Amino acid sequence: MQFGLQEDQDIERIARDTRTIAIVGLSPREDRPSWGVARYLQSQGFRIVPVNPGHAGGTILGEHVHASLGDIPAETRIDMVDIFRRSEAVPGIVDEALRELPGLSTIWMQLGIAHPDAAAKARARGVTVIEDRCPKIEFPRYL
Repeated sequence: MQFGLQEDQDIERIARDTRTIAIVGLSPREDRPSWGVARYLQSQGFRIVPVNPGHAGGTILGEHVHASLGDIPAETRIDMVDIFRRSEAVPGIVDEALRELPGLSTIWMQLGIAHPDAAAKARARGVTVIEDRCPKIEFPRYL
């Protein structure tokens, strides 16, 4: 897959300006990619907000786990939603993010995850969308 200059500029801005990231599908298992990415993001100073209905009420990486994006307290401003779910789950996640997170600036779909229709919907609402990439791979160039 070929990536353009605009997407690289978007990633640079996201890495620089993002502070709080809701991670949908974050696993408590240390051997899962979502856990490794979340731990990396924390190590770089980002606050992570775990979203996983199967582990709601518990903690992952020291953060309270929420069942859905809508369960995140309103005073927690989410800048980015990072999606670790199958592509077919993306439209519902994007709809919920657009509805529930007024300060949202970025929707990020992990490696292997893309949904052109959901991405177009988010972009039409002014949200930057990155598909099929990983912040753990991309952010080090800009941090």
